[in-house]
Amino acid sequence: MPELLFPDPPLADGVIALRQWHYDDLAQRFAGFSDPLCQRFGWALTEPCTEDHARRGFEEEEWARLSGAGIDLAIVDVADSIEILGACSVYDVRLSEGRASVGYWLAAHARRRGVATRAVRLLTRWIFDDLGVARIELTCGPDNLGSQRVAERCGFQREGVLRSHMPFKGGRRDSVVFSLLPTDPA
Repeated sequence: MPELLFPDPPLADGVIALRQWHYDDLAQRFAGFSDPLCQRFGWALTEPCTEDHARRGFEEEEWARLSGAGIDLAIVDVADSIEILGACSVYDVRLSEGRASVGYWLAAHARRRGVATRAVRLLTRWIFDDLGVARIELTCGPDNLGSQRVAERCGFQREGVLRSHMPFKGGRRDSVVFSLLPTDPA
């Protein structure tokens, strides 16, 4: 699969922008993802998240981008591209099957401002328009009501629960699965 190119120009809506990560973002990325809510819903390992995990994440994400499997983007305020509000990613890209998945997390100071909804809307439009997929999936834990609300606000349709879907914190976790098709109402 060919490498995925970063959106050019970067995706923006006048309030937020999705841009490429920079190594200078490491401390903010680690601080944001170390937040208890991000750890509760997004950190699948039993060991604590470290700055080394965040550093290795840059390498893993670049490998995924170069192999065509995904792209991870920093969410920033459009007027201040330095302060990290969170991240939004497309992953599990299967162009031959016409599908991909999206994920996101927000730093504590960015929550309850519509940032995740804006980011997911920008990214899903780009996925449909530039990658040409026919289906975007979004999964989250059944107790992650905030993520479920973001999915619904972005037009995703809840399809059900995938039982024992993924390894999570030494056990397995169910996931609520949502999908979005290009023909779904905005």
